[in-house]
Amino acid sequence: MLFLSDPKRAKHFAAMVLIGDGVMAIVNPRNDARAWKKGPKLWHSLMGELSARPGLTRVIGVAQVIGGICWALHQDEAD
Repeated sequence: MLFLSDPKRAKHFAAMVLIGDGVMAIVNPRNDARAWKKGPKLWHSLMGELSARPGLTRVIGVAQVIGGICWALHQDEAD
Protein backbone atom coordinates (compact mmCIF):
# COMPACT_ATOMS: atom_id res chain seq x y z
CA MET A 1 0.00 0.00 0.00
CA LEU A 2 1.83 2.99 -1.31
CA PHE A 3 -0.34 5.53 0.47
CA LEU A 4 0.76 4.10 3.86
CA SER A 5 4.46 4.49 3.11
CA ASP A 6 4.41 7.92 4.79
CA PRO A 7 4.52 7.34 8.59
CA LYS A 8 2.31 10.36 9.32
CA ARG A 9 -0.33 9.11 6.89
CA ALA A 10 -0.13 5.56 8.30
CA LYS A 11 -0.67 6.84 11.86
CA HIS A 12 -3.62 8.93 10.68
CA PHE A 13 -5.10 5.88 8.94
CA ALA A 14 -4.64 3.72 12.06
CA ALA A 15 -6.42 6.34 14.20
CA MET A 16 -9.30 6.41 11.69
CA VAL A 17 -9.60 2.62 11.83
CA LEU A 18 -9.69 2.64 15.65
CA ILE A 19 -12.35 5.34 15.70
CA GLY A 20 -14.45 3.74 12.97
CA ASP A 21 -14.34 0.25 14.44
CA GLY A 22 -15.12 1.70 17.87
CA VAL A 23 -18.21 3.45 16.51
CA MET A 24 -19.34 0.24 14.81
CA ALA A 25 -18.92 -1.63 18.13
CA ILE A 26 -21.02 0.99 19.91
CA VAL A 27 -23.79 1.05 17.29
CA ASN A 28 -24.09 -2.70 16.63
CA PRO A 29 -21.91 -4.65 19.07
CA ARG A 30 -22.98 -8.18 18.15
CA ASN A 31 -22.49 -7.65 14.43
CA ASP A 32 -19.12 -5.92 14.99
CA ALA A 33 -17.82 -8.83 17.08
CA ARG A 34 -19.05 -11.35 14.50
CA ALA A 35 -17.25 -9.44 11.74
CA TRP A 36 -13.92 -10.07 13.52
CA LYS A 37 -14.43 -13.81 14.22
CA LYS A 38 -12.01 -14.99 11.52
CA GLY A 39 -8.54 -15.99 12.62
CA PRO A 40 -6.85 -18.21 15.21
CA LYS A 41 -8.98 -20.35 17.54
CA LEU A 42 -8.25 -18.13 20.56
CA TRP A 43 -9.30 -15.02 18.63
CA HIS A 44 -12.45 -16.79 17.35
CA SER A 45 -13.34 -17.73 20.93
CA LEU A 46 -12.78 -14.18 22.19
CA MET A 47 -14.97 -12.67 19.48
CA GLY A 48 -17.66 -15.25 20.28
CA GLU A 49 -17.60 -14.09 23.89
CA LEU A 50 -17.83 -10.45 22.84
CA SER A 51 -20.78 -11.10 20.54
CA ALA A 52 -22.56 -12.64 23.54
CA ARG A 53 -21.68 -9.63 25.74
CA PRO A 54 -22.80 -6.50 23.86
CA GLY A 55 -22.33 -4.23 26.87
CA LEU A 56 -18.66 -5.15 27.14
CA THR A 57 -18.26 -4.79 23.38
CA ARG A 58 -19.70 -1.26 23.60
CA VAL A 59 -17.30 -0.35 26.43
CA ILE A 60 -14.38 -1.58 24.33
CA GLY A 61 -15.76 0.45 21.41
CA VAL A 62 -15.88 3.61 23.54
CA ALA A 63 -12.27 2.97 24.59
CA GLN A 64 -11.28 2.55 20.93
CA VAL A 65 -12.93 5.85 19.96
CA ILE A 66 -11.29 7.72 22.84
CA GLY A 67 -7.92 6.09 22.13
CA GLY A 68 -8.13 6.88 18.41
CA ILE A 69 -9.05 10.51 19.06
CA CYS A 70 -6.25 10.92 21.62
CA TRP A 71 -3.78 9.31 19.24
CA ALA A 72 -4.86 11.58 16.38
CA LEU A 73 -4.58 14.68 18.56
CA HIS A 74 -1.20 13.61 19.91
CA GLN A 75 0.12 12.95 16.40
CA ASP A 76 -0.92 16.44 15.28
CA GLU A 77 1.03 17.92 18.19
CA ALA A 78 4.04 15.63 17.65
CA ASP A 79 4.24 16.33 13.92
